[in-house]
Amino acid sequence: MKKYPIMIVVSILLLVFTGCRTEVQEKQKVIDDREVEIMEDYGSESVEVDEKQFEEEIGSEINEIEEQHSEKKDEPLYILNDDHTVSPMNENIDERVVLLTIDDAPEHYSLEMARLLKEKEINAIFFVNGHFINNEKGREKLLEIYELGFTIGNHTLTHPNLKDLPEEKQREQIVQLNDMIEEIIGVRPRFFRAPFGVNTEISRKVVEEENMQWMNWTYGYDYFKEYMEKDPLVDIMVNTELLRPGANLLMHDRKWTLEALPGIIEGLEERGYGFVNPHTIK
Repeated sequence: MKKYPIMIVVSILLLVFTGCRTEVQEKQKVIDDREVEIMEDYGSESVEVDEKQFEEEIGSEINEIEEQHSEKKDEPLYILNDDHTVSPMNENIDERVVLLTIDDAPEHYSLEMARLLKEKEINAIFFVNGHFINNEKGREKLLEIYELGFTIGNHTLTHPNLKDLPEEKQREQIVQLNDMIEEIIGVRPRFFRAPFGVNTEISRKVVEEENMQWMNWTYGYDYFKEYMEKDPLVDIMVNTELLRPGANLLMHDRKWTLEALPGIIEGLEERGYGFVNPHTIK
């Protein structure tokens, strides 16, 4: 038995905090409730604490929370192919689907896009640039997108052409952004997309070291001048000859893409396509 001021005892428990913000908040509630119980019994005076018993009592509740969150992971349903499309893992899984991806997040419109997609119960990968999360507003946007349930990808720190950089700078562009993202949302990205689709031997090596998967895309049009308006963009995204089951659709954080997004979704659905949840990609 050791005697500790009650606030020290409670603060020790902060060392067990891991996981996403929602999980941490649930753990904090366990500790807050326990703190209230002890304060009601002892006030601010020092108390005799059986460390082992105390850790076991709180630890069991913390473990239950961790197990609940681990069970929320989605079962793998699709695989990512060498041509950056996705395919179902067996014949019982719908193959007529597309994967939505949004680059250059979270600059101006990503959060609005995420909210729109959330309302329609459609998931997507938001590929993040580091220069958009180097301020509090950008970090808050990223956290909200993540907490809405979306997958966060790495799109490098500053969006350079990786082939123009020496090996160490390429590594920094990927690893440092992973560190930044993890600090904000609590997890490291699973997916990497190189700016301009230019992957190098070094970037592939770093991606593998970081336990990530890299992907380019099947098609995208919102960076061509003739498609920087809502209606032309909807039309080409829905009716292009490149659309096929498993297609990986590239979009960007742009005003016209936000405006076109409802029409793109509606048009794809009318053509019989559903949308892959990136969490189900193996």
